[in-house]
Amino acid sequence: MTQPALPITTIASVEEFRSSITTVTADDLSASWRPGCPLGVDSLRAVDVTHWGLDGQTHTGKLIVSADTADDMVAIMSKLFEAGFPIERMEPVDVYGGDDDRSMSANNTSAFNCRPVTGGSSWSEHSYGTAIDVNPLVNPYVSGGTVLPPEAAPYADRTADAPGMIHAGDVVVETFAAYGWEWGGTWSSPKDYQHFSTSGR
Repeated sequence: MTQPALPITTIASVEEFRSSITTVTADDLSASWRPGCPLGVDSLRAVDVTHWGLDGQTHTGKLIVSADTADDMVAIMSKLFEAGFPIERMEPVDVYGGDDDRSMSANNTSAFNCRPVTGGSSWSEHSYGTAIDVNPLVNPYVSGGTVLPPEAAPYADRTADAPGMIHAGDVVVETFAAYGWEWGGTWSSPKDYQHFSTSGR
């Protein structure tokens, strides 16, 4: 039985941050969740938030995260909104058929996706709803000569400063850190500049 929506806050003006947290169903996550995943659908939430786009306008995005991290995700996105940090798009990976590569290529910021770690067989932190990839096209995954998504190769040069890029010590890294989320850009190898998680993995 579907539980009722759990609204957090609503602010009338589109120039102000708005958010809501609601329950999800297996039908909502038909491409990203399946029986056997490490987290049940009842332990996931949809977080709808206002964010700035690369076009300088406000948009409403949706993230799927664990119920335990939903409130913190609202707080993080509120602070990024206040700071004016741009996020090109924010859609559940289901919009891309659960295909992480397609989602990254679209520079889509997403969280939950029941899948293995990149290049491995164990569950990714995304499978637990405790990881998020932010603007993945301009913040690629880099392992040796491999850059994912491949078209993000120019952004492996972190001296660049394209809109939506993340750098050590910036508002994105510091805001996530304040809520206990660690950045993959600090890893020795690979470097995952798009990735934040509660476990540091």
